[in-house]
Amino acid sequence: MDTAKRQRLQAAGWTIGTAEKFLGLSPEETAFIEMKLALSKAIKQNRLSQQMTQYELAQRIKSSQSRVAKIEAGDPSASLDLLIRTLLTFGATRQDIAEVILNSGSSQISHLN
Repeated sequence: MDTAKRQRLQAAGWTIGTAEKFLGLSPEETAFIEMKLALSKAIKQNRLSQQMTQYELAQRIKSSQSRVAKIEAGDPSASLDLLIRTLLTFGATRQDIAEVILNSGSSQISHLN
């Protein structure tokens, strides 16, 4: 956020902070959420790079299109197990998944394979 915008918001009474601070999350909770979101983004990026629909991915993982939509949206109901199993269906290796998790603090998520 640029300085001018930050100053305008603060002058209007807004408090500027992080989601971690606002929600009262511990560093561990924040890291876990960031990892799950990174895995969700990697799933969507890989699905799109393979020109696959959510329905087609759902069939591959024996689930529903609405579940795939929730996975890709980072819905908290999507388990870590489901995220990893879905990446494995794309042919991801342990190394690929580790790289996604390692990069979870950054905005860059690379495509697998």
